[in-house]
Parts: sequence; structure tokens; C-alpha cells
Amino acid sequence: MNATRKASRREQTAPAFRSRAERLAAGKALRDRVPRKVHSEWKLRPKRRDPIDVLEESNRGRLRELVPIRYGRMLKSPFTFLRGSAALMAYDLAETPRTGIQVQACGDCHLLNFGLFATPERHLVFDVNDFDETLPAPWEWDLKRLAVSFVIAARDDKLSEAQARSAVMRCVRSYREHLAECSKLNPLQVWYERLDVETLLAEAPGAEAKRFRQRIAKQARERVIEHHFPKIATQSGGRYRLVDQPPLVFHATERDWNKWVREGLSDYRHSLSDERRVLFDRYRFEDSALKVVGIGSVGTRCYIGLFFAADDVPLILQFKEARHSVLEPYAGKSKYGNQGERVVMGQRLMQSSSDIFLGWVRGRRGFDFYVRQLRDMKMSVPMEGLSAVQLDRYAQMCGWTLARAHAKSGDAATISGYVGKSGAFDKALAKFAFAYADQVEKDHAALVKAVRSGRVEALAEE
Repeated sequence: MNATRKASRREQTAPAFRSRAERLAAGKALRDRVPRKVHSEWKLRPKRRDPIDVLEESNRGRLRELVPIRYGRMLKSPFTFLRGSAALMAYDLAETPRTGIQVQACGDCHLLNFGLFATPERHLVFDVNDFDETLPAPWEWDLKRLAVSFVIAARDDKLSEAQARSAVMRCVRSYREHLAECSKLNPLQVWYERLDVETLLAEAPGAEAKRFRQRIAKQARERVIEHHFPKIATQSGGRYRLVDQPPLVFHATERDWNKWVREGLSDYRHSLSDERRVLFDRYRFEDSALKVVGIGSVGTRCYIGLFFAADDVPLILQFKEARHSVLEPYAGKSKYGNQGERVVMGQRLMQSSSDIFLGWVRGRRGFDFYVRQLRDMKMSVPMEGLSAVQLDRYAQMCGWTLARAHAKSGDAATISGYVGKSGAFDKALAKFAFAYADQVEKDHAALVKAVRSGRVEALAEE
């Protein structure tokens, strides 16, 4: 009886059950231990590892023949380098100050890992959209990586340092202010929050901004499998087959390949809820191929599966290898034994709505995969040529979205109490973002040098 009472008292005093005022005060008190200004610091540690060594270590277990493509993409600019070097930044962030408050972190939170996609109800929403590295971790890490990405992207677009600073400040302020708003909501209200296209259009600050958003939304609605299918599949002998486009799409040549695929599909099916198994069972498997994916994931195993329902209605699922999160050495191991399940659960926890076919499977030889639709109105906002004003507005959207994602799993009130109502924290993050952006440029130059010397091989794509 006494043990039960003690457990009950512990539950009642847990952070989630304290009042908002108490949690705000607890967050504010954290400033004594970790002053907000310390987040501005980026100091190159004396024994920092060679960045190329870190990248080479992250290539372990990847398909070696595809690694040069990864380096070729990272070579293009400091921004593409940033996108491909999540492991390096995780290593650096682990040495930066932190408050000790954890959330379900994205782990690779840069501005192109946000975008539009379709909910199961076919509404277009703007949200975080990449979770390969997701793991419970300090909230600061996501926000710092996102802030740095805006500096690098602004420089990539030849914007001024003042314009880059404006975008970073807008992003961090939006995060801070929306986190405060989330702290006033009850858990269900936070869970139901989302930023849909209708809201984005209604809140467009002018006719030009509205037209730009309408154009992006239209492009997203056209990114469905029915439009994409004719470009990547062909029919021969009464059967459909994915078209080889080496080195980016090609068929596996291993014996018993289709047998292994069918066994994997059976296991994947069991990761779905019962009603979604009924839906999945209406499709028959037709073909599969290897596919090279985004910069950070090049060299990992990714397969696309072609399926058909009655009357040759196509569906393409992506089976993407899930490796251990780059945050794991610094934030601890996932509680999920299957890394695909880790990705799926993190995605469901952070997103406002997720793909109905989202699932996981352990493949042959012990590789873990998560599964989703290849195209379902997924669309990233093109960064090339964005004006400073457009980048500012996009930064606001990303900051708002990240705050909502963190509020779903973390203590919004305590974080809000810590960051406060003034711009003190915003300024600290901006200072860090510029200092670390300079480091990214140096690390990119180190990769350029490594390629020129023959230390690593890079393959440029046409």
C-alpha cells in the first residue's frame, strides 16, 4: 500500500502533471545553470576529429559503389555538404551547451527536410518530412541545425549576411513564440495542430505570396504516382517492369531475389494495423528495383516496389534502409530494436499526420527498413532563387512547425520558460548559426581538397 502511494505521489509530481506556471518557472530557473547566451558559442575543440574521417566512418555498411555519388552531391556547395553531413554536426553539437530537456528530435533538421505532403484525408499539410535520424535528444540540437541551414542557404543564394541573419532570427523567434502558444494548449489540442495549405493561403501576406504558395501547392498535388508511373515503368509481355536508369535506378541481380522480396512484404504487412492490411492486400506485387536516394542517404539500401490493384491501378512503395541514428553515440540507444520501427514511431510522434502505408521490416542479412509511399504529394520548397522576403517567410513556417513537433513529445512550458519572451535567445542562436556556418564552409573545403588529392572518390552526376 505504501509503495502504491509513493508511486502515485511520484506520478502527480512528474513534469507533465505540474501546472503550466510551475513548469515555466522551472524553465526560467534553468537559466542560472545554463545562461541563454552560452548557446551562441561555437568553439573548435582542440582535438576535433578530421571531418573526412567522420564522413568515412558514416559510410560503413553503405553500398561502396554508391558512396562516390554521395560525395559528388556533397561536393557541389556548402549547403549540399551540410545536408550530407548530419553525423559530423551531431558530433559537434554533442559538445555544445544544453538544458537537459529532451524531445523527440528529428536529428537531421535542416530547411529542406520540411515540405508539403498529403494526409490520409488528402489534405496538403506543411510539416517535418524526414526522420532517418530521429531519436529522443536535446531540443536545442534540432533548432541549431535548422538555424545553420538558413545561413548556408542564404549564402548559397547570394543573399547578404544581414538577410541571412533576418531569416535565422525569424525562424528562432517563430519557434519560441509558437512554443509559448503550445504551452497554453492541452495535449489533445497540441496533437491536432497542423499547418495546412488552406491556412497558408489564407495567411499569405500579399497577392504575390499567395500566387507563389498556390503554385507550390499545385506542383505538390501533381506529384502523385499516377503522374510519375509512366516515366519509370514499362510494359512487356503483359507485365509491368520498372525501367533501369543506372546508376540511380537498377534491378538487383541476386538469385532468389523475388523470393526474398515476397518474404519481406509478408513481414512488412504485420507492421500495419489490421484495417491497413486489408487495404495493402488489395494490391499485388509486380516488380522491385534499387533506387539511389537523397544526399545523406546515398549508399544506404533503398528499394522501390511496384504494386497494382484491380484495373492496373499502380502503387509504389519505398523500402528505405534505417540505420542507427547519428545522434545515438551522444543521446543514447533507441528503445526499438528495429531501426525501421524507430523511424516510424519518431515520425508518428513528430508529424501532424503520417502516411497510411508507414511501416517497417527487417530484411535479409539483418538490415532494417521503413516503408512509405514513394510519392504522395510530397514537395519541398525550391530554395534556388528565393528572395530574402520569401526566405524569411519560409523560416517562420519552419520555426512554427518545429515548435509544434517538439511540443508533441516534450515539455513546451519548461522550454518556453527557458527561452523567454525577449529576443535574447534568438540573438544567441543567430550568433551560433553564423559561427557554425563558417565551420561548414571550412569542412566543405576539406572535402574538396580530399577529392582533389584522391583521398576519396566523388562521382559527378549529369
